[in-house]
Amino acid sequence: MDLYAYEKALYKQGIKYIGGVDEVGRGPLIGPVVTCCCVLPQDFELEGLTDSKKLSEKKRNMYYEYIINNSIYGIGIVDAKEIDVLNIYNATKKAMLMAIKEVQKQIPLEHVLIDAMPLELDIPSTSIIKGDSKSISIAAASVVAKVIRDRMMYDLDIQYPKYGYAKHKGYPTKAHIEAITKYGLIEGYRKTYGPVKKILEEHK
Repeated sequence: MDLYAYEKALYKQGIKYIGGVDEVGRGPLIGPVVTCCCVLPQDFELEGLTDSKKLSEKKRNMYYEYIINNSIYGIGIVDAKEIDVLNIYNATKKAMLMAIKEVQKQIPLEHVLIDAMPLELDIPSTSIIKGDSKSISIAAASVVAKVIRDRMMYDLDIQYPKYGYAKHKGYPTKAHIEAITKYGLIEGYRKTYGPVKKILEEHK
């Protein structure tokens, strides 16, 4: 799979500023959904870059530093309270639009490549299923969003070590559910998510 195929096709049409958009954090029980819109230079090369979930943490951190220093990017963050109000699908869309707007403050975006999700935009866009393993721009965005959200979880782990956030990153693992059952819910949980809802109902 040529990770540059979508970008190359657009460059051939004379399109210069292409944003790749991805999200991280739709599944966790706690914390925000984080998105990134990343515009790479046409001569960008980073060997081994792919979907952030397929990379080791060490590689992600290394790639993250290179990407943020060699691209134009924007971040969108929607917190748990808003996720509960909007639902995760709409919250993710909102966060993606925020990230795109951040980039538009810096450059005139001409096309957006989005991982899976269709967005209503005033510029052309392409929604790509499993885009983070098919487009270099989306792969870059997935790495940036993943590192930012993971770092939030590490910060939370320092404050609340009993919950194990550094290990599970907020996802509903057995150990995580056992921890919230034992110690209760702290600020930042998504109250509309099944395991959290169940604990809230049990403690009414």
